[in-house]
Amino acid sequence: MINVIRTAAVELTSVPAIAYKMKLAQRGAGLKLLRLDQPATATFTLDRGTGEAVAYQPYDADLFPDDAIMEATELTLGMPYSARGKLKVVAFQDEIDSDDVTEANTAEVDMVGSPEYQSIVARYTNEKGKLNYALLNKDLIQFASRSKVVGDMVAAKDNADDIVAYIVKVRAAFLSGRKTELTDAETAALIESLDELDPRSAFKELSAYIRRLLARSR
Repeated sequence: MINVIRTAAVELTSVPAIAYKMKLAQRGAGLKLLRLDQPATATFTLDRGTGEAVAYQPYDADLFPDDAIMEATELTLGMPYSARGKLKVVAFQDEIDSDDVTEANTAEVDMVGSPEYQSIVARYTNEKGKLNYALLNKDLIQFASRSKVVGDMVAAKDNADDIVAYIVKVRAAFLSGRKTELTDAETAALIESLDELDPRSAFKELSAYIRRLLARSR
């Protein structure tokens, strides 16, 4: 069975349903809700900037009201991806399997299964099973403040996004024990996969710190 890249499933309290966040084959993140009491699902894409759920296709709003969608979005916020079996409500397996958005599988995934992604998840996942982005950003800022290379990039007025990418590249390789440097494509894929977990917070503090340094160097 091909695994899909998704979070663990969460049980909703607002309606009898479960939900999970998934990595989409066409890039980006999606949200899947499955009713437990009848064969009904609702699938959403998640806005890359705000994390807001946008309907992927028509769904029954009576079965999946706004509060259920909001609850599913919040409960899965910050939960890390991993390769997991496709989730189905066994009683309704045949009925609910036809409306799936195209989910990324392990043959297509970029960095989710990599040692770099897994080392970040292992180091920064809190007791609730969510990534602690505040701690991640704090550690990256501490590294940036000590790095001569980062200082040289700031002095040269390099692009802020390029500096952030360098910091993530170096630290991810260090945490995973990788001896060779990540490629630019691997680094971009790693950042994208982490951004999808919580687009409101990922690397926000680090980016702001770098922009402050650049502003002072003018």
